[in-house]
Amino acid sequence: MQTTPLSPEDPAELGGFELLGRIGQGGMGQVYLGESPGGEPAAVKVIKASVVDSEARLRFAQEIEVLKTIWGPRIAAFLDADPEAERPWLATEYVDGPDLRRHITTHGPLPAVLVASLGATLAEALAAVHKQDLVHRDLKPANILLGPNGPKIIDFGLAVFSEAGVTLTAPNTVMGTPTCMAPEQASGVKPLSSPVDVYALGAVLLYAATGHYPYEAANIHVLFNMIIQSGNEPDLSGVPDELVPLLTSMLAHSAGDRPTMPEVVQRCRAVIEAQGLKVAQARRRLTTHTAPGPSVPSAELPTQPLPQSAAEVPAPTLPITQLLPRPVDAPPPALTPTLRADIAPREPAARTARTAKRPAPAPRRHSVQARKVAQQLREAYAQSAKF
Repeated sequence: MQTTPLSPEDPAELGGFELLGRIGQGGMGQVYLGESPGGEPAAVKVIKASVVDSEARLRFAQEIEVLKTIWGPRIAAFLDADPEAERPWLATEYVDGPDLRRHITTHGPLPAVLVASLGATLAEALAAVHKQDLVHRDLKPANILLGPNGPKIIDFGLAVFSEAGVTLTAPNTVMGTPTCMAPEQASGVKPLSSPVDVYALGAVLLYAATGHYPYEAANIHVLFNMIIQSGNEPDLSGVPDELVPLLTSMLAHSAGDRPTMPEVVQRCRAVIEAQGLKVAQARRRLTTHTAPGPSVPSAELPTQPLPQSAAEVPAPTLPITQLLPRPVDAPPPALTPTLRADIAPREPAARTARTAKRPAPAPRRHSVQARKVAQQLREAYAQSAKF
């Protein structure tokens, strides 16, 4: 995963974690690459001072409690947090790899058997989440990191207990990422339950297989209406034949028509085994295909900020009244940067296969050396800044 240098305004340390660089940023916070006193790398998320209020703290505290509740090899592990700090922060396992959206944009769609392997892996992880009566509620390609040990799910900031009677959002509001949002979620139905994540995973697998989402539109109101209307079939163009039945069922308009996560696992296994592979073999192929190259040495870190798709961006909140059809002559509403990132027309993905042998991973720098390089970067950044 690429990292940019710290700016003079960035803290050098939080909760004992030394901050070495920026991983990404969003509307509510900044994510840093950190290192524990023992040398353990971490992704440290910090809420921006400009948005720290009681509601932001409460939602952040909920995310922390959710991460304390769930665990597994496909969930980025909780390390430490302080929701009561002046600037609330959360440290989780650092996954050294791109998110799924960036990988597909750069390298093109995955082969069908690898999509099935990705589906089996993520569905098994989400089945464990659902056993805890939790719903992720914002699964999307940007929230799936492709690390050297396989994919991992991040950002449980919108996760809710499926039977909870208390919500942190106002009545008649919708939270989530529109391009991966189930119809009942887009309609404001509460409480939400596990079929919401089944639909979102179907949208993720569709994107992995084709590079596009079930519904796409240049206007957010049009997009929501396409999702909500039961007569609109999702766009499955470009889906390999062996995946069409699975994605059709996962993207069913009615929640009751979707399979459960364990059923998704079994159906993905069937696709893999029909290709003459075992599930473990397919998973190894997936990791080999998506594993990142050697980490960029600290001295060669880029100086430009990452695209928004790489950051942990909080999902938008929209009143249901704003999602209703508008008069024909009414001007379209202004879209927020978050929405633009999720519904902007996609660029053609590169479809050339990577044939060059991957160089051996560079050895990880010693903690003392990393601190020296980070200090040099901070000083160089401060000298070149225009303020």
